[in-house]
Amino acid sequence: MRSSPETVATDRPGPQGAAGEVFHAFLKLGLTSFGGPIAHLGYFRDELVVRRKWIDEAGYAGIVALCQFLPGPASSQVGFAMGLLRGGPLGAAAAWVAFTLPSALLLVLFALGAAAFDGPVGAGLIHGLKVVAVAVVAQAVWGMAKSLAPDRARASIALAAVLIVVIAAGSVGQIAAIVGGGVAGLILCRGAAAPVSGHLTFAVPKRVGLVSLALFFLLLVLLPLAAGTAQGVALFDAFYRAGSLVFGGGHVVLPLLQAEVVPPGWVSDDAFLAGYGAAQAVPGPLFTFSAYLGAVMGPEPNGLAGAAIALVAIFLPGFLLLIGALPFWDAFRSRPIAQAAMRGANAAVVGILGAALYDPVWTSAILDPYDFALALSGFILLVAWKVPPWLVALLLVTAGVGLSI
Repeated sequence: MRSSPETVATDRPGPQGAAGEVFHAFLKLGLTSFGGPIAHLGYFRDELVVRRKWIDEAGYAGIVALCQFLPGPASSQVGFAMGLLRGGPLGAAAAWVAFTLPSALLLVLFALGAAAFDGPVGAGLIHGLKVVAVAVVAQAVWGMAKSLAPDRARASIALAAVLIVVIAAGSVGQIAAIVGGGVAGLILCRGAAAPVSGHLTFAVPKRVGLVSLALFFLLLVLLPLAAGTAQGVALFDAFYRAGSLVFGGGHVVLPLLQAEVVPPGWVSDDAFLAGYGAAQAVPGPLFTFSAYLGAVMGPEPNGLAGAAIALVAIFLPGFLLLIGALPFWDAFRSRPIAQAAMRGANAAVVGILGAALYDPVWTSAILDPYDFALALSGFILLVAWKVPPWLVALLLVTAGVGLSI
């Protein structure tokens, strides 16, 4: 691997047997990476750049920039790219499996054991997890607003996105808000193009990239047409579509998934928010929340089969887009028009998540002043005291159980 300011990644796959090394490294990360996507990127840097020296700092920054630009789970996409860099296609697969499996299994076990939470203590635990979701989503809105909507133009785009989502509920309104935000960004956000330096080169031929992009769009168009043929296809379609639209971090998946699984009656609001709260207490990517939903939903396939379908479906579009973008990213990221569109789309994401903070998160969890006090306490612990989300989840769930007794 060459390492210089001009060339920041290698176009040669890792050595034979590197997939095992990748699996070991990412299993460690999957068991210990608490704190959400931004924290995951810090764990990755410490383990893969500083300790293992798989890539230099500039190369890692280039990969992060690409994955932040694309829809999908940014930290998992960075892990996939690092696995591809170190061990080729097998390394990429090993990175995803090792990083994703621990949290997915924990959330599936929680879903399968949901019946054990009947009674006052169980009700307090479930309600405490819903209050956790209020604090965590509020923190996400706060942080994303400061970074993605810091000026009048982008704050206005975020507000417009809230209005669009309120008027046109469900996935249609969210898609319209993101597309509208991108168009507004082309008009309002073209004045501050970010400097681009270095090169990002992977052993992905342009032909493979084009096939991957074609497959992404083909599935996005054909899956809704086939969704009526079987519940399993409808399940795959719902989670694939949600994974295709997640800009700006894992928390954005909350409103997208809620729009897909709650209105049809597949998952209740209470079960949805309880699972989202539980997802804050486990390591690994927040997208593994999909495994919980696939396991807990009413219509079959559910259980382990539903969890597997939902998990693969929500990660697949982000990985297809990543493979498709790798051969073209260097040229594309330097275009001011692309940067402007993404600034507008990211601002719209802030509005979408802000709308979700009210409904369903707030309306389902904050039922009395005690709930409000708990949620506000969690928010202050997260924002002001920088307490890890898993610890805040533990504290608020304990308080919720205490209040229920």
